[in-house]
Amino acid sequence: MKYVCLVHIDGSAMSSLTPEEGQRLTDATIEEDWKLRDSGRLILATPLQPPETATVLRLENGKLTRTDGPYMETKEFLGGFLVVEAENLDEAIALVGESAIAPYCSVEIRPILEQFHSVTGRGRPPAAEG
Repeated sequence: MKYVCLVHIDGSAMSSLTPEEGQRLTDATIEEDWKLRDSGRLILATPLQPPETATVLRLENGKLTRTDGPYMETKEFLGGFLVVEAENLDEAIALVGESAIAPYCSVEIRPILEQFHSVTGRGRPPAAEG
């Protein structure tokens, strides 16, 4: 089963890191991603740019609206995600639960919902290879 692991960063905890500590954390999480990939469990992992770079779209009364930058006051923000292959939730937790980023975030783990077209039977397209 595939699981999406949403990494919600604690901005205040991250801002307390020195540049050197931040680089060590980046290096550690890249090494962890490669370990997961080499074990055949990682499908995709990527950090996201900070909330200030976000654009939020909404369809309101038939009109598309756009909000740029941070749009809510919150202590945590979505900082990145992983997609992993695991036998069950317990294994997914074991794969990501002790990451170097753990002291600076919470991780929401959700199984991916597989859907299929009612006429063609096709599922959603896989991730593009690049």
